[in-house]
Amino acid sequence: MSHKHAMILLAFIVLGAVSGVFLGWYKPDTAIQISWLGTLFLNALKMTIIPLVIASIVSGIGSLGNLKKLGKLGGLTLLYYSLSTAVAVFIGLVVVNWIQPGAGMQWSQSEVPEYILEKQDTGASDIILSLVSPNLIASAAETQLLPLIVFAILFSMALSTLGETGRPVFQLFDGINEAMMKLVIWVMHLAPLGIFALIAARLGNAGGGEHFLSEMKAVGWHVVTVLTGLLAHGILLFIILLLTTRRGISYLLGMGRALVTAFGTASSSATLPLTMECVRENGISHKTSKFVLPLGATINMDGTALYEAAAVMFIAQAYGIDLSLTQQAIVFITATLAAIGAAGIPEAGLVTMVIVLSAVGLPLDGIALLLSVDWFLDRFRTSINVWSDSVGSAIVDRLT
Repeated sequence: MSHKHAMILLAFIVLGAVSGVFLGWYKPDTAIQISWLGTLFLNALKMTIIPLVIASIVSGIGSLGNLKKLGKLGGLTLLYYSLSTAVAVFIGLVVVNWIQPGAGMQWSQSEVPEYILEKQDTGASDIILSLVSPNLIASAAETQLLPLIVFAILFSMALSTLGETGRPVFQLFDGINEAMMKLVIWVMHLAPLGIFALIAARLGNAGGGEHFLSEMKAVGWHVVTVLTGLLAHGILLFIILLLTTRRGISYLLGMGRALVTAFGTASSSATLPLTMECVRENGISHKTSKFVLPLGATINMDGTALYEAAAVMFIAQAYGIDLSLTQQAIVFITATLAAIGAAGIPEAGLVTMVIVLSAVGLPLDGIALLLSVDWFLDRFRTSINVWSDSVGSAIVDRLT
């Protein structure tokens, strides 16, 4: 897609997002009726995820030539993702301790959804076990990307040892990858209408603008805290990008379609096809983007990690529980690890937050405090997740 065409499409996507806010705000019933348009767009994106992830990883590793280069690429990728997630959690803790959003808060008890309570026995071993699937077809059906990525990496490594025998297989996946990227470009033309419907329908389901504002007022300082932390982390990533790669505003604008789509869908996984296309158009090498981005969409959840740290501290403050530095250190560690286990799907942060709350002995009922605005904050933290992946691909590409 040409730069001019991309900028025009970005303008229409932004217009669609803004129009969706207005329709959902003032005409919630109408917004709900057109929700199927958003579902259609989201399904079209999800349709491309599994073949694109597998093909891109196999093709990307094949383009490296040997396993030594994979070791360097993988090492730098994991190092960046680990550091960026840890920094995000640290920023979340700093901001929530500064603003103190839950101090003196009055709230009424409400019910925590069953799907969240079911996760209260989840531990570190479950995250490790999720790396390997006994049934890849079932994992694909449930869009569980992490075991598919592990398999694709191992499969590619095995192919690399076969020499000429493995070359035709790599070429096959090269063709599949190129075909999927072409399909992504076609799907992108549905983005303005799809994002318009997704945002409008979500606001409509929230009861429209007035009802949404009343919910925001109840936990307004929590919203301010999370958005402040996310903004600070996003700016920090931009500065690191600028200093490391000399890329700046042009790179940010080039990622605009992916970032707005992330806001509209609230799903890192669903946005992955657009993220890969935007990164390609920004001049990042294929061998880097094919490996870094699928992995990032699964394990690099900076926005989610920051949100979990801030939300857990908010719950503690709302209950009048003063967490010690040791307990906050536990929050830091568990939020970082839990974010890695968070699938790139809507509201995954609420599910993995159970792990963090349990680690410091806070009541799970506190999650009910967050439900009314979680869908709203989810969109911002997903955008930061995608932005971090994009910055990571540029930095790793520069260093390799």
